[in-house]
Amino acid sequence: MLTDIEIAQQAKMKKIREVASLIDLNEDDLELYGNYMAKFSDEAIERTRSNPDGKLILVTAINPTPAGEGKTTVTIGLGQAMNRLGKKAVIALREPSLGPCFGIKGGAAGGGYSQVVPMEKLNLHFTGDFHAITSANNLLCAMLDNHMQQGNSLRIDPKRIVIKRCLDMNDRALRNIVIGMGARTDGVVREDHFIITVASEVMAILCLSEDLSDLKRRLGRMIVAYDYDNNPITAADLKCVGSMALLLKDALRPNLIQTLENTPAIVHGGPFANIAHGCNSVRATKTALKLADYVITEAGFGADLGAEKFLDIKCRKAGLKPDCIVLVATVRALKYNGGVAKTDLGEENLEALEKGIVNLGKHIENLQKYGVPVVVTLNRFVSDTDAELAFVEKYCKDNGCTMTVSEVWAKGGEGGMALAEDVLRTIETKESNFKPIYDDDMPIADKISFICKEIYGAEQVVFAKQAETAIKKIEDMGFGKFPVCMAKTQYSLSDDPSLLGRPEGFTMNIREVYVSAGAGFVVALTGSIMTMPGLPKVPAAEKIDITDDGVISGLF
Repeated sequence: MLTDIEIAQQAKMKKIREVASLIDLNEDDLELYGNYMAKFSDEAIERTRSNPDGKLILVTAINPTPAGEGKTTVTIGLGQAMNRLGKKAVIALREPSLGPCFGIKGGAAGGGYSQVVPMEKLNLHFTGDFHAITSANNLLCAMLDNHMQQGNSLRIDPKRIVIKRCLDMNDRALRNIVIGMGARTDGVVREDHFIITVASEVMAILCLSEDLSDLKRRLGRMIVAYDYDNNPITAADLKCVGSMALLLKDALRPNLIQTLENTPAIVHGGPFANIAHGCNSVRATKTALKLADYVITEAGFGADLGAEKFLDIKCRKAGLKPDCIVLVATVRALKYNGGVAKTDLGEENLEALEKGIVNLGKHIENLQKYGVPVVVTLNRFVSDTDAELAFVEKYCKDNGCTMTVSEVWAKGGEGGMALAEDVLRTIETKESNFKPIYDDDMPIADKISFICKEIYGAEQVVFAKQAETAIKKIEDMGFGKFPVCMAKTQYSLSDDPSLLGRPEGFTMNIREVYVSAGAGFVVALTGSIMTMPGLPKVPAAEKIDITDDGVISGLF
């Protein structure tokens, strides 16, 4: 059996000009990055704004497990299947982060015969968007430290600096550092921190900006520190906005690549869903809607994180309305939620399936609260039995949604035909009455508590004193109407990764709250969630290599 990278390396890619022609674009609408990657020109994006919008389909999943779910693979396979059915479809995905690629999670190009290509370039440096975001963020940090070194006329309190440097790599040693050591000319000595690039506010701002003008407005609102009188200091105060925008001007334009079956794929932006808002860029999604009749996009991790943020943050901010939601699960993952060890997931176990399927049920229940039709798809494994599939199908029917089996990993678009037909039938017969789950006018603490209780199922929510103080300050500054971006473990509906299935009676602990004024949301940190991941004991980087003739191995 071929590995993902071997399948990708054998792909028969079309020149990106040919792929663009499938969505009525010509070479003048693109800035080419070689033969198989391109960025949209600003002129092309502006020219297509008057086109009618296509239908928007969100792909999400149950909480991730070691058994695997395959959300991105389903997204890609569904797009390929739509095109096999003669529909004009485009996929809209996030860009991978280098940290997981060399850490434990791997890349984000899909898998098997449902991948986007060129896979290796996508999972590595791609078109340089993340490098631009990293550079813009760190320029702002350098300008702040230089301002303090050069006299500190803004009276920045070095104990109240909230901006952190970033790096698109897992490196736990950089979580807490001291800078400015050495001679007097080497800067002000202070504690500093690094986060991974995908958790930075600059990443969120890029992904939520409509255009360059909006980008600059958002960058200018970024709160980087507070002065000795507790007044906020912004990027605009440091006169850094123009330079940051210049670094980001190309990164703001979405990227076009293709799937293994040459379906157009717009890949842009990449905030993590467990520590950021987890969606690709507004600009990419809106551009895709103007170019296709059906746009299939995905949101990171489980529906409690990625989908909730897609619906309550991205759709609210951008005026988007999803027409259908696809919820991905596997029999193996549901049995894992039912307490089966990873080594035993290949054996039929209806008792464990019944116990673990409540995780799927909670996600169905949550998504239905938004007024959007939901369909479930099971990524099929060879070990799945007919009895197990029938059990899940009946469970979904009893919970008000249909279920189809997906085989897109093994069969590509052909393996997603049943799902594509189910999605099309659902869109044609069921109306979407989408509405965010909470109102803008709710106090911040109430929004946080509402998400914790309604989406996660918490019995109570406890705010640390530090979080309560921060919420009052945020509301006093006029940001009380912002939506909430929860930072929470992806492995459980709770803030405890060991609580599988559908936990009940648990308490959510809100330890820190801060405002991302440029992005336009309030971040609430729960449990022990980290904004700078570390490498595992055996990093994936140990198995990645390149031969003398340029063949890459170990990247997945």
